[in-house]
Amino acid sequence: MTEIRLIDRDEGEELQRAELYGLLARLWFAPPDAALFEQFAVAVTEAPQRGTFLEAPWQSLVGAMRTVGEQAASDEYEALFIGIGKPDILLYGSHHLAGALNEKPLVALRTDLAELGLTRDTAIGETEDHVSFLFEVMRFLIAGDDVAVCNLERQRRFFRSHIQPWVAGSLCDAVEQHPKARLYAALAAFTRAFVQVETQGFDMIE
Repeated sequence: MTEIRLIDRDEGEELQRAELYGLLARLWFAPPDAALFEQFAVAVTEAPQRGTFLEAPWQSLVGAMRTVGEQAASDEYEALFIGIGKPDILLYGSHHLAGALNEKPLVALRTDLAELGLTRDTAIGETEDHVSFLFEVMRFLIAGDDVAVCNLERQRRFFRSHIQPWVAGSLCDAVEQHPKARLYAALAAFTRAFVQVETQGFDMIE
């Protein structure tokens, strides 16, 4: 996973979008480390993307990152997404869309990734329908240099097919309703708001 950073409000909207996708990918992939906690300690509390809709969930996420400790965050991630045996919450699109892992949604995703010239790093154990992988693909489609691949229409199609149907609803609902969710409840709320903003943006170009 590529390095992410918290951005300034003055940076361009497309860079903001790309960096937000990168931040979400990092937070859903693993518990935040000391370096990420340090970034949040000095993060602006105004929404990183202009607009009041993201303001409150962003402030809640920043507040949660400033009050929870590194060990507590790791324990929460373990309780929600790893656990003993089957995790309480699975972070894979196939589970949320088809009710089981490695089902047709993953096959369709791999077909689309192949068309984009993207493959999974075999050193990473997670399958391509992990929410973090999907967010990283969106970051690439926004910030990449190859305009034949990295363009608004590709973003819209990928988002519509592989993120919109389950992330803001099924995944974020499950996290926010989990009794042990604190930091990740705030992350789910911000993720939901961001996906809703992206959905509205893509609606406007159709």
